[in-house]
Amino acid sequence: MDAIFLAAAVPARPGESALELGCGAGAAILSLGTRVPGLRLAGLEVQSAYAALARANAAGNALALDLWEGDVAAPPPDLNARAFDQVLLNPPYYDRAATTRAADPGRDLAHGGDTPAALWLALAARRLRPGGTLTLIQRAARLPDLLAALPATMGSPELLPLAPRVGRPAATILLRARKGGRAPFRLRAPLPVHAAPRHEFDGEDLSSWARAVLRDGAALPWD
Repeated sequence: MDAIFLAAAVPARPGESALELGCGAGAAILSLGTRVPGLRLAGLEVQSAYAALARANAAGNALALDLWEGDVAAPPPDLNARAFDQVLLNPPYYDRAATTRAADPGRDLAHGGDTPAALWLALAARRLRPGGTLTLIQRAARLPDLLAALPATMGSPELLPLAPRVGRPAATILLRARKGGRAPFRLRAPLPVHAAPRHEFDGEDLSSWARAVLRDGAALPWD
């Protein structure tokens, strides 16, 4: 769900360019390209196997994708020469000091890589055009780190919590910021992902907005 919610939250318009940092197999950036036709899509991925999957998925969906293999901490020179209207990311979210490693090395790196949040956000800010938008999804517990690491060039931050159900604490957050923005911090009301107040049966139990995003390719109702 995280990749699709991230793609649905990006305020992209046809004709713009969008870059995903740590694009994995391309789920988020290709979903964005499907929802908003006419985007120029790009991605950066450190793992060659995932980069190959992203290329194959782009070809299978008839979408053009400029893909670089490289590390957020040392991005390729060609990428450093580009600027984008939108940058999206779902950086590794597990705290390695408090979690068990995944058996698959690639999955483990995607879940809990060693690159600090400050480097992810710094690269995102550098690759954005003035007025461009950063959109990211992350576990709610990591929000203090993200806000502390947000570069000074990124302003107008907006936070949208995603709660599992009505009345439950938010488990996931979406954060937007605009390069050169000057608006004050804005905290939006949480969106519940599931419709019922508690788990009552095995089967789909999505709220209307989540169903529209996940099943119909709708934009996430940010406002």
